[in-house]
Formats: sequence, structure tokens, C-alpha cells
Amino acid sequence: MAGVLRKRSVTIAGHSTSLTLEEPFWRDLRLLAAKRGLSINALVAEIDATRDSNLSSALRLLVLESYRSGELGHD
Repeated sequence: MAGVLRKRSVTIAGHSTSLTLEEPFWRDLRLLAAKRGLSINALVAEIDATRDSNLSSALRLLVLESYRSGELGHD
């Protein structure tokens, strides 16, 4: 189911942390990271360094903005 939350561990600045996102967001983050030539950990670390809100929310907003800008969704 698309709305099911999935918890995954990522490493940011050498520290492991858990993030909970819906599976479609994990899928889109993997795609976005690949398009940018980054690992998921590197992409998450970039967002973590500049976020003003909860990390999971910031990642969801990144995916949304990536669709709005055309970076995702036009393959």
C-alpha cells in the first residue's frame, strides 16, 4: 500500500539515524539521488544541512519541489 510508512536507517555526518516516510517517497528519493549522482545518505545529508523543519517533512517537500521543477516526472 502506498500510504504505509517505512522506517529506514541513514547515515548523516557519520551518525546513523532513522527516518520514517511512505514508500513512494523512498522510491522518489532513490530516483532523485541517482539523477543527481548521489547516494541516498548524501542527498539526505544535503537536506539535513539546510532544513528548517522536521527532516522527514523536508524530504517530502524536496520530492514535491522536484516534481514541480520537472527534475522528476518527465522521463
